[in-house]
Amino acid sequence: MSLRVPPPTSCRWMGYASSCVRRAKEAKRHFTCFSNPSSSLPNRNASISNGFPLPGGLEDQMVGYIFGRRRATDVAHSVWKHVVREGDTVVDATCGNGHDTLALVKLVAGESGRGRVYGMDIQEDALRSTSCFLGQSLITQEMELVKLLPMCHSKLAEIVPEDASVRLVAFNLGYLPGGDKAITTKSETTRLALEAAGSIIEPGGLISTVVYVGHPNGREEFETVQAFASGLSTENWVCCKLQMLNRPLAPVLIFMFKR
Repeated sequence: MSLRVPPPTSCRWMGYASSCVRRAKEAKRHFTCFSNPSSSLPNRNASISNGFPLPGGLEDQMVGYIFGRRRATDVAHSVWKHVVREGDTVVDATCGNGHDTLALVKLVAGESGRGRVYGMDIQEDALRSTSCFLGQSLITQEMELVKLLPMCHSKLAEIVPEDASVRLVAFNLGYLPGGDKAITTKSETTRLALEAAGSIIEPGGLISTVVYVGHPNGREEFETVQAFASGLSTENWVCCKLQMLNRPLAPVLIFMFKR
């Protein structure tokens, strides 16, 4: 079963890492790599300005996050721009209210019409919210790239065709903003989802997670994601964590890049 998006209604990471780390220390925040950095990280922008900041780019988002002016999701979206290309296949494993889904559509959409965004959520309310939000934000050609499914994220490998190469799988874990806070993603199903994501990601692809530790299941889920990333092969994966030190309930970013 899939939900079609309704028509519109009225209703440079590697090169900048060292300076980011320096500023992170000054702002009492934490940037950790679980494995050796890879020089094969795709770069959508051949030339990177040495100025401060670079408006709209990863540099601007990273510095803004370190200084408390940007959200974790802003950083995640900027990282995606260095990985996802026009025409790629990507998965939003936790649609929520559709903001990550929209960001992914904008990255894969193009004149070729070959991009695909698979969005999933176990809550029908989340899918309805995502569908409405996309209907207000996208043109018809872009909406045709989206397929929304009412499924648990642990089954994400089942929604992608066997011959498809998946460039990115995004997780925004926790509860639905504005929804029932008692309904959250769970550690066990998230572990299964990460394993599934690892099995379908192509070389050069990314598993992106934003983990919210402030809800009752959040700390356990964070430890599950961190353990999964830490256990990946250093030959095939580069895994990094971005975490605030003096705000223990702030969301944590964990990226898993496949060489």
